[in-house]
Order: sequence, then C-alpha cells, then structure tokens
Amino acid sequence: MQIRRVEEENERIGEFIGEGFAKYGLQNGVNVNYEDYCFVAEGEDGKILGAITGRAYYNEVHIGDLIIAEGSRRSGLGSKLVHAVEEAFSGKGYEKITLTTFGFQAPEFYKKLGFQVEFIREDKDPKLTKYFLAKALT
Repeated sequence: MQIRRVEEENERIGEFIGEGFAKYGLQNGVNVNYEDYCFVAEGEDGKILGAITGRAYYNEVHIGDLIIAEGSRRSGLGSKLVHAVEEAFSGKGYEKITLTTFGFQAPEFYKKLGFQVEFIREDKDPKLTKYFLAKALT
C-alpha cells in the first residue's frame, strides 16, 4: 500500500468517492442526494468576477467557497451568487444551506442574507474565530 497526495481529484477518484457515499448512505437508510456545484459570474470580457462552489448531500447544501474579485466586492455580486445556489436547490429535497466562515471573512454578510449562527468556535485570534451558519431552504 502507498499513500500519496494528489493535486486534483480525477474521474476515477470522484467515482470511488461517489459510489462510497451512495453505498454507505443506502446501508444506513439515508438518501445521499449528492451533487457538486459551481456558479461563476463573468464580465462581458469573459473575466471571472466571482465564483461560489460547494456540494449538496443528504438534506443540506453546503457552500464551500465564495470568492469575489476585489474590484467587484460590495456590488451585490456575492448576494446574487448565494441566491443562485438557493434557487438551484429549492424544491429538490434539501432542507438547509450550511457554511463556515472565519471572523475576518464574512459572518455579517451571511447574517444579512438570513443565515443564522449555529455555533461559534472561538480562537485566541478573533480573525480566526470560526462561524458555523445555516439557513432554511424552502
């Protein structure tokens, strides 16, 4: 046996993970409902202005990353990307959208969008305090 780090997940690894998730879920009576997603906002010149990625599974949609280009921040683009995720997964059997964010990132931004803090893991550096948030998905 050899353990090695891979820089990028490939199709073979993705299939292994997907099949493993599905099989284990079924063995435990849980609908996996698994789907990766990525939404990208592009300018007219094709330049990426923002992106949101994540994964939907079981009964929740998890936001992994939301990145907005520096020149496009505070333009409403972040809100539009979060709303795109909400719209894409509403009515598909998911109950909530979840995410984590650090103190220096965007806890207040997500609160303005209706997310509620479920848990805060304090850190000696407040910038690295981690917020766990969720929002009901209709």
